[in-house]
Amino acid sequence: MGKDKEVMSSNAAVAEHHDVAPGDPPHIHHMDSNTAYGAAKLGMWLFLATEVLLFAVMFCSFALMRYYHLSEFHEASHHLNLKLGALNTAVLLFSSYTAAVAVTKAQKGDNKGVVRNFGISVFCGLIFLVVKTIEYTGKAEHGMFPFVWNSHFYEYKNFLGLYYCMTGLHALHVIIGMAVMYIYGIRPAMHNRYSGRYYTPVELGALYWHLVDLIWIYLFPLLYLVG
Repeated sequence: MGKDKEVMSSNAAVAEHHDVAPGDPPHIHHMDSNTAYGAAKLGMWLFLATEVLLFAVMFCSFALMRYYHLSEFHEASHHLNLKLGALNTAVLLFSSYTAAVAVTKAQKGDNKGVVRNFGISVFCGLIFLVVKTIEYTGKAEHGMFPFVWNSHFYEYKNFLGLYYCMTGLHALHVIIGMAVMYIYGIRPAMHNRYSGRYYTPVELGALYWHLVDLIWIYLFPLLYLVG
């Protein structure tokens, strides 16, 4: 009995010395957790930089093709549904706001707030995908889809090829972002995992989602307005 009290006293002293709070990763010194946080943040920014380079190549390809096929790009852009594109833009902007709120909630130890706000962001991502599916379906009905080859698609093949490539890749990133927010944000928060000293996965997940939104902010005017 005396030995158990001594162990408990020792553990309490270690927790106080290491500045451990509920929800902190077990057996991690405060300085070690700060180092891990910095490394994780740097790693995420480097990863996001590679994503930016990926889409930058596509943006440059679009600009180059538009230069050589200006009339085609101008006419083809009028076949896109501007209202649906604007709706998706508004949906993603709102989802980016709720993702930022989720980070604030995690920093305050409000795990329910993380679940609620990340849940809204995931739902907005689902709305985005549904709207994009409706838009793709409309194009397929008019024969302007890669698997429905006819004269309409051939006439605008350069524009539509880039359109489906860029929006399809972006949609894939939306799906990945939704999975990240659920797996590393919502699920742990349902078990009260986050506190003011440990919220790194929430912040990194929100950073990725902000990039997904930012890419669409460039895609929308480039495809739907500039043409």
